[in-house]
Amino acid sequence: MTRPHIEPFCDRDVGFKNMVLPGFGSGFHYKMLSLDTDVGSCTMTVQLDGGYQQPPGFSYSELEFIVVEGSISVGDKVCNRGHYFFVPAGYAMPAISSEQGALLLMMYNTGESSLTESDEHHPLSRTELYHDVDTYADIVWAPGNLVSPSVAAGCMIKLLNFNPQTFAMTFLYCMTPHFHQDNISYHDCAEEGYHLWGTSWMMQFGELPTGGYFWRPPYINHGAFASELGCIAIGRTDSKLFNHFHYNPWSTPEENEHRSAARLARRDPMLYRWCVNHAHNHPHGPEDFEDTMPRRGTHTHADGTTHTHDHGHADHSHD
Repeated sequence: MTRPHIEPFCDRDVGFKNMVLPGFGSGFHYKMLSLDTDVGSCTMTVQLDGGYQQPPGFSYSELEFIVVEGSISVGDKVCNRGHYFFVPAGYAMPAISSEQGALLLMMYNTGESSLTESDEHHPLSRTELYHDVDTYADIVWAPGNLVSPSVAAGCMIKLLNFNPQTFAMTFLYCMTPHFHQDNISYHDCAEEGYHLWGTSWMMQFGELPTGGYFWRPPYINHGAFASELGCIAIGRTDSKLFNHFHYNPWSTPEENEHRSAARLARRDPMLYRWCVNHAHNHPHGPEDFEDTMPRRGTHTHADGTTHTHDHGHADHSHD
């Protein structure tokens, strides 16, 4: 998910283009929101014309999509606003059509958008991972404390997809009217968001309305947050979401990354040593710009003797 920082952006400010790739057919229009130019993975707003018809087929990329407005038919199933799909690479979807037209958000995660006409799954497809759900009717809102430290009360979530290997998540989130959180956060993961409805405000980037979108790489400061009338959005992360909260709006992504590493060095020094060990064993922990109190450090020498002293960095060892 190596895409540039895009924030803020509203898809209502740009026009649709006609899809010209094979398989999609006429009546498929898109707005490119973000693109990984190395592998082709992308996120698009898609408008299907009334009467659109798409044959059964699969993509060579993992695909997620949600119906933003209108409805589509997937085989014999009618799927209305808020219906979400997780489609593994190589999974053959039934024919898709839209009688009156529909607006979709489509996310190709592992490669470029593609459609190979077929009524059979690719033999290597992880078909057991496929799922779809009416997110508005069939999932209840849960408190936003899925991760800890947690966001302020009034931010709710619905978990749509979770990868147990990478801890990547896809979820709906909402801010209730008059939501407000006054601190600043950043994460070790990239995150993506699209406003399905409503407007939120962020100190660094201003208002994000319906159709608002962001792709935010790791360690970018964002916050404080607020929403006067509330909003509903879909969000995604590419790995484990951890909220690093602070109150320094001027810290750079590099400083935030060092602070994250400093926390890892204190929380799990052996894991930190493994992360930074490049053919030697001398992992000096970086300094945490919000925690500069001296800590007791222990140095172990080659002869087995040790000594301790105070320093402002994480513990480290000498061979």
